[in-house]
Amino acid sequence: MTPERLKLDARGDALDVSIVVPTFNEADNIRELLHRVSAAVASAGLTAEVIFADDSTDHTCEVIEDAAGTSPLPVVLHHRAVATGGLGGAVVEGIARSTAPWIVVIDADLQHPPELVPELVARGESTGAELVVASRYAAGGSRSGLAGGYRMLVSGASTIVTKSLFPRALRGLSDPMSGFFAIRREAVDRAATGEDGLQPLGYKILLELAVRCAPRGIAEVPYAFGERHAGESKSTVREGLRFLRHLVTLRTSDPRARVAVFGLIGLSGFIPNLALLWLLNGPGGMHYAPAEIIANQAGLLWNFVLVDSLLYRLRRGHHRRSVRLLTFAAVGNADLIARLPLAALFMVWGGLAPVPATAISMVVVFAGRFLLVDRWLYRRAHGHRDLAPLPAEAPLPDPTGG
Repeated sequence: MTPERLKLDARGDALDVSIVVPTFNEADNIRELLHRVSAAVASAGLTAEVIFADDSTDHTCEVIEDAAGTSPLPVVLHHRAVATGGLGGAVVEGIARSTAPWIVVIDADLQHPPELVPELVARGESTGAELVVASRYAAGGSRSGLAGGYRMLVSGASTIVTKSLFPRALRGLSDPMSGFFAIRREAVDRAATGEDGLQPLGYKILLELAVRCAPRGIAEVPYAFGERHAGESKSTVREGLRFLRHLVTLRTSDPRARVAVFGLIGLSGFIPNLALLWLLNGPGGMHYAPAEIIANQAGLLWNFVLVDSLLYRLRRGHHRRSVRLLTFAAVGNADLIARLPLAALFMVWGGLAPVPATAISMVVVFAGRFLLVDRWLYRRAHGHRDLAPLPAEAPLPDPTGG
């Protein structure tokens, strides 16, 4: 079966919408989801396909295959052997296998009402917006389906932090944490061919798409976040930490932001540096000079761990970790060696006083260190990340025989 077959429904018509459903052990929700999705798109006169991007370790795949036999919609199952990028990675791989001009992402647990799928598409068509988000926070929406005050607090706090970090990209979007939205294919294609491409991590894929796709127009449809139909929530502490890492990655995709974070990490290195210096140079301890040299290595190690794991997490493929560490340490230790003669040069040739000469030399050396780290040690890989590196799976059996 060729990928082009996915563009046709049972009647041979071009599809209006591809519905991408990331799944992880959602066997008890599949039949009800397909039933409600099918009814919703049929009532609106839309043609659609359902694409399951599955990371399950239970029998969800078998249930999808069985349910596809009675579904009036074409069903595509993509089971991932390796869950790269978490739920966000599953969504991106599902999108790569979609063909319709509109892509709707919806969870399998039925906390997102499938009946809203046609309205999301209709709102995008009527407003010209490339991204339409089902929002719990828009007027008329509700987040009552969140289990307990703790999850409500986390959801609200995450929304506030995210909107404050991306005020321009998320302007007009009240619920950047939503997992239920429709996006035009043109917007996704722009991100796929952009400098960074899509780099999902964790379960908040909307944030990735809103920032990297830069959709031309955002609209919202209010909805009530329902209670889970079956199964367990996938929101865990691990996913929360992934989300924080994702925020850092997205925010530092701008070189100006990387400079700021690089500087803050450098300043934070004074903590282990001074602590170790205090221990080594205390009463009866080492002489100051060797103690400072050793303590400086502790600060550099601290800085390297943060820079390597947070700031340049996605750019670590050019050198082995040991090479990155040794190079980072060499650049850091060269800082003082370069700064002293540079300050002297400013004082002798520029006629500057020691304090401003030292300050300027520190800025120059910092800029040089950042450029070496950013443009060479963690240089960007050649070429772009392809949104669709894998061939599309064939649809599961069509009950109509089409």
